[in-house]
Amino acid sequence: MTVRDGVGDGADAGIGATEGKDLAYSPGFGNEHSSEAAPGALPVGRNSPQRAPLGLYAEQLSGTAFTEPRAHNRRTWLYRIRPSAAHPPLRRIPNGELRSAPFHEVEPDPNRLRWGPLPAPQAPTDFVQGLVTVGGNGDVLRREGIGIHWYAANASMDRRIFSSSDGEFLIVPQQGALLLRTELGLLRAEPGHVALIPRGVRFRVDLLEAGASGYVCENYGRPFQLPELGPIGANGLANARDFLAPVAAYEDREEETEVVTKFGGNLWAAVYDHSPLDVVAWHGSHVPYVYDLRRFNVLGSISYDHPDPSIFTVLTSPSDTPGLAGADFVVFAPRWLVGEDTFRPPYFHRNVMSEFMGLIEGAYDAKAEGFVPGGASLHNMMSAHGPDRATFERAGTAELIPQKVDDGLAFMFETRWPVVPTRFALEAGHRQTDYDAVWEGLARNFRP
Repeated sequence: MTVRDGVGDGADAGIGATEGKDLAYSPGFGNEHSSEAAPGALPVGRNSPQRAPLGLYAEQLSGTAFTEPRAHNRRTWLYRIRPSAAHPPLRRIPNGELRSAPFHEVEPDPNRLRWGPLPAPQAPTDFVQGLVTVGGNGDVLRREGIGIHWYAANASMDRRIFSSSDGEFLIVPQQGALLLRTELGLLRAEPGHVALIPRGVRFRVDLLEAGASGYVCENYGRPFQLPELGPIGANGLANARDFLAPVAAYEDREEETEVVTKFGGNLWAAVYDHSPLDVVAWHGSHVPYVYDLRRFNVLGSISYDHPDPSIFTVLTSPSDTPGLAGADFVVFAPRWLVGEDTFRPPYFHRNVMSEFMGLIEGAYDAKAEGFVPGGASLHNMMSAHGPDRATFERAGTAELIPQKVDDGLAFMFETRWPVVPTRFALEAGHRQTDYDAVWEGLARNFRP
């Protein structure tokens, strides 16, 4: 099935396009995908014929440099109703609470930080207006580091399109399903899914429920890829076939549309006289994906000791140092714990990497209370953390029978540099200023 939106008269013509149900997808992370929404729109045997089929314009979207190695090269050829070059000048618009690296509003903070859910907006707020930055690191102009954002929205993006030239958007819904209308087609993302929108790809977010909220990792560095498996072998963790790319779906709409671009840390906009989501056919590897986190193939210890959290990596953005990621996306999915003579929750530790955690649903096995769905925590480089007192006491005396951990879904953005918070994040009313208290009462048990 091919889903098309707004063919000819501007009305929804796609089956399930309004609710995002029964969408067609093309599976496989990193594949060379191809799709056409109109027969004959995709050229055969060449990328840029003298005249593209059906009167379309051929345009290449490059997510990496032309000369990067073939295994890392990302590009997509688009066949569209109008070329992207046909637009008026962009103008600066307010950033709201959206911020980008380098972060200099406040000093880097070594304290452990935790927040409750971001409050829902009261005024009509779409996805872009609802972006609030927690913090980040690196430099957008050098294409390194990350930005970490919350989003909370109660309205769809009406005649409004967004893209980030600064990095790719990894969107983690926590509440409310989203219909992502991208240049390459439609994706439905709901709590328990993640959606990856590559650098420069334009998209619109439609809400499928009254409100929506969640998290975003804006990756300024090398595009996310599946981690190497090493001694694990050929299979395990996130399977490439479970990442779903869209099929071609275009809008043919002759109406004013605001196109917002994030560039150099700021928002710029221009009003087009048409929708730029007008790609009728495409082929390439620089494509968006949706992934169901519950399909993650968890691997772990079947003898003793809790494995390092790197074993739960879904996607990684490598740096110039092997094994040191600019960003890792890690999921703590349902799994069995069977380790013998083992403290089963995550252990106490200090880490050269910085860890931002969020909770999609349920409870996290290292925090008995306080870490709630929609909330977040930040444990920066070398800050000591681990299970709270209640969890430690319970886990230290628990009967070590096989245990299924399936009452929660948590994730982590991990990064090689300290995350510098924004002033908004430090002063937010939903910040839990008493977070350190969860480790109070960890008594001296040493009896020489």
